Amino acid sequence: MRILAICGVLLCQWLPLGFAQDANSNSATTVCTFEDGQQISVQYNNSATPVEEPRNGKPWRPAGSPVILFTQTALIVNKVEIAAGAYSLWLIPDKKNWTLVVNKNVKADSPYNQDEDLVREPMEVGQLPQPAKQADIGFAHMAAKQCNLRVYYGRNGVWADIGEK
Repeated sequence: MRILAICGVLLCQWLPLGFAQDANSNSATTVCTFEDGQQISVQYNNSATPVEEPRNGKPWRPAGSPVILFTQTALIVNKVEIAAGAYSLWLIPDKKNWTLVVNKNVKADSPYNQDEDLVREPMEVGQLPQPAKQADIGFAHMAAKQCNLRVYYGRNGVWADIGEK
């Protein structure tokens, strides 16, 4: 019940946390600014067109197209340092556990290749009170050097911490 309440609050607070969308395209960007002014952002397709459904144990692109993480500063994800640059993000859903994958391949038409994974991080999972009809991705600034990546799809809300080195 606590997770459900947290997800409901997080969903309500999500839009003010750095979401922007170009009115003339399906491209969306969400940004998190660390206390020192360095930023991380995620760019993805926010189309109303249904995306491929997540399948247990299979790498999934939440927006049906590449989800690209851009960082101006070195990051720490699951105790692994990631240099400044651009990376693709994938999710691996399971019935009760989801995993965030940071992958170095950012080519739009490339299939997932596990050999290019930099890090995997377990994600917290909660149920949303209202289903999200399309994938929504956002950030919350949690502390001076910590942002929380949040993905909402269907009845699932999943999130993981990304820290600045």
